[in-house]
Amino acid sequence: MIVSVMTMLSRVLGLARDVIIASLLGAGSGADAFFVAFKIPNFMRRLFAEGAFNQAFIPVLSEYATRRTREEVRELLDAVSGSLGVILALITALAMLCAPWLVWVFAPGFSEDAGKLALTGEMLRLTFPYLLLISLTAFSGSVLNTWNRFAVPAITPVLLNLSLIGAALLLAPRFETPAIALAWGVLIAGCVQLLFQVPFLLRLGLMPKPWPNFAHEGVRRILKLMTPALFGVSVSQINLLLDTVLASFLVTGSVSWLYYSDRLVELPLGIIGIAIGTVILPALSKRHAEQSLEHFQKMLDWALRSVLLIGVPAALALGVLAEPLLITLFHYGAMTDNDVVMSAQSLRAYSFGLLAFMLIKVLAPGFYARQNTKAPVKIGIIAMIANMVFNLILIGPLAHAGLALATALSAFLNAGLLARGLYREGVLRFQPGWGRYSLTLLGGCVLMGGGLMWLSPDWTTWLGWGLWERCAMMGALVVGGILAYGLWLGLCGVRPRHFRMQG
Repeated sequence: MIVSVMTMLSRVLGLARDVIIASLLGAGSGADAFFVAFKIPNFMRRLFAEGAFNQAFIPVLSEYATRRTREEVRELLDAVSGSLGVILALITALAMLCAPWLVWVFAPGFSEDAGKLALTGEMLRLTFPYLLLISLTAFSGSVLNTWNRFAVPAITPVLLNLSLIGAALLLAPRFETPAIALAWGVLIAGCVQLLFQVPFLLRLGLMPKPWPNFAHEGVRRILKLMTPALFGVSVSQINLLLDTVLASFLVTGSVSWLYYSDRLVELPLGIIGIAIGTVILPALSKRHAEQSLEHFQKMLDWALRSVLLIGVPAALALGVLAEPLLITLFHYGAMTDNDVVMSAQSLRAYSFGLLAFMLIKVLAPGFYARQNTKAPVKIGIIAMIANMVFNLILIGPLAHAGLALATALSAFLNAGLLARGLYREGVLRFQPGWGRYSLTLLGGCVLMGGGLMWLSPDWTTWLGWGLWERCAMMGALVVGGILAYGLWLGLCGVRPRHFRMQG
């Protein structure tokens, strides 16, 4: 609950940030350039820091915290922070030096527009150090999460959104190219987020003294686990990146349309999927260290039920209200009617895959908590290959929406294979009551979805409304949908106590 509330605050501010960016840049060349310049370090952050490193570091750290002395824990933190810092500093320096070529790799279609390519490269030199700063922030957050201090890491992303909002409102008017001000905002955010965590590490007495030591037993184990983990939990991010690469060859605005629709999907994904995944990894790691298989199984079952409780209705609502949501949040300033129509197409495709994105976040920790990285790698490779095939099949008839749909389909394949693997290994066992629970969720979604379609005016009507009319109607629909869904669950006997994690 703590992580969900903090994440909701961050995501709401993130939507406010995107509303301001949409009004400032719309879906033109400047917006495409900034989104790519920000997506490259952000992608590597999710792949490396929050993906491979996080999944390898937390199980090892949990084992040290459970079985080793306090002094050995401090030695591990010193060695890991120093080694991580050296690797990231070298990667950052190399990326800044090779920025134009890096842009060409991630968005090859920009090579047809020399101005867009140069602008993206200039901004990438400002945004890429964010990888170093946010990776060290993720390291600090992993330590805090392991010691059950979930609130601080969960609220830290708020600082990124505040920095970008400040850059858009205060710095952009001072720049000839407003998008460059946003790149400075990313750099400032990285510094602020890292410094924010320091006092809390000091309070725990776990502030590391970074010193590279690649020979340390814990560092060697983490590096060994990281290598295959790069292709595990972060497969969905790789698929999203492939969307950007292919979208760079499509008409101007395609990258931005995918970005705006992805941002709306990230709201429920962060509030429930990532929140549960964040909490469950250290908890599962501790249960594995304690050799408590029964509690391990109950935790996974709890995570799946919790994800379905929010994920299914959220996906349905995003699909039903695609255009009204985009109009209410983004249709101001430089954002056009066509941008809304195009973004809605990819939003519906992404919303179809939302449940799969969430399931991956809670199923993958079932492997990583047991320090098993080989199985997710094999599954990740299969999902990536499938995504490439789906992209090639769907990009022709559906353009950018086909890329989003391909990502959704490959995510379902990924989640299904993860679940099958956990079941075969005996760690995923469905607890009693799943049949009734599934019917209850289905009935609630039918009631909510039908109500939203009946009450919402045609999306073209929303275009003629002002800000407050749009917000009032959207607020009424959101509240009405939540009440209808919640009332149905209550009538069917579902209570909050049923979702307390007993493991």
